[in-house]
Amino acid sequence: MKIHPRRLAYWSGTVAGVLALPVVAATPPLSPQIPFDVTVVPPVSLQSLQHDFDVLSWQTFVAVNWPALANGQADTGAQIGKPDAATVWESWKESYQIFLPNGQKPAGWNQPSPPPAACQGLKSGRVLQQMGKVPDVLDETIQPFKTGPLVDQSGRYTRNEIVLNQSMFDGIVDNGLYSIEGQQAFFTNVKNQVAFSCGSNQAKQVGSIMIKASWKLLDGDDQPQDFHTVDALVYTPGNSDPDKGPIIPESCTSAKVGLIGLHIVHKTADAPQWVWSTFEHVRNVPEKTTPVNERKGPYLFYDPHADNRPVNEPPPRPWNPAVKSTPSQIVREIPIDAATQQLNAQFQSALAGTVWANYQLVSTQWPTDPADNCQSPSPTNPLGTPAPNFLANTTLETYIQGTTPQASSSCMECHNNATTKVTQSPRTSFADFTYLLERAQSTSVKE
Repeated sequence: MKIHPRRLAYWSGTVAGVLALPVVAATPPLSPQIPFDVTVVPPVSLQSLQHDFDVLSWQTFVAVNWPALANGQADTGAQIGKPDAATVWESWKESYQIFLPNGQKPAGWNQPSPPPAACQGLKSGRVLQQMGKVPDVLDETIQPFKTGPLVDQSGRYTRNEIVLNQSMFDGIVDNGLYSIEGQQAFFTNVKNQVAFSCGSNQAKQVGSIMIKASWKLLDGDDQPQDFHTVDALVYTPGNSDPDKGPIIPESCTSAKVGLIGLHIVHKTADAPQWVWSTFEHVRNVPEKTTPVNERKGPYLFYDPHADNRPVNEPPPRPWNPAVKSTPSQIVREIPIDAATQQLNAQFQSALAGTVWANYQLVSTQWPTDPADNCQSPSPTNPLGTPAPNFLANTTLETYIQGTTPQASSSCMECHNNATTKVTQSPRTSFADFTYLLERAQSTSVKE
């Protein structure tokens, strides 16, 4: 893969950011400020740019996981992870709070949203939804291509969620994209290319950010002090239609959960296709390249003694979160490369003594040939030639890891297929790399 000469010339003569260090120290500084963009350090090469974007990923990971004040802002008087506390991103809006039944307008950024009726009366916590009821939509717990749930060693399903920062929330609400009719009005105007901000180094503004998190229900075999934990309301919407799977009653329980995976998707001026950073707990799975007799564990999603279980295969149907299932047997198909491992060690050293030292960057996908105008995607190269070509989180793209074109996980390639609910616009197929807009409902349909 080569960098487009136009972008190579630009990056070679520009230091884009203000927060990253030219060279990452053995123990890098930790900051609560989310970086506005990548810092490019000349001389520029594909390898050096990968490092620069990986640094951006770690800096963003640290900042969004900084302890938060009651208003959701970073507590600059605190240190990350000392002690483990509610984080900045956990104050952001969750997808179920934005795309409401009948295309209703969501509550304001600072207004709380009530939990589902089944959860009311229980101890407060993050609402983690179960299997989605709406067909053909990427729900919080349905992985890309709907390949199936992930099951921990205790036989319980992991739980997922998607949250948005205020910049992206405002892009949806201010442009009416939370309803089908709003999308129709916005995207039929040919002047409207994209709705989400890229932020600005000059203005010191953070662009739109999506975060997708995966959580494990903690039990007697887990050590809570090894995880970032939250109190959760584990909600199962229920299903009474036998044609769509097992009949599952609606339910909600309080539980302590531990973070096991985190996608951070950040739109910046130098990455209009977004920067795709993915992190995991260090004990999730072994590398495929690790000899079987050296996979000692213990792992969260691999049993060294279960040779009879198929590897990287979804659990057998029917999928029913109400009952325990056979644990998943997962390995990482693409190893974490040596340069990223070295960077991980540096940040883990800086985070020593906190739960965050137990997390690692898998990799960062970024566009080597982004458009010159962040608000106008390139008609000839909409993907921006991503590097690396493939990227997967073992807790979020578990069953589509690998390097097979059109079949293995590639963040940009997959999300470029996302569509809006607009049916009469020449731009129907473009949703700015997010499937969230497909969740919008019509204001004319009353349940």
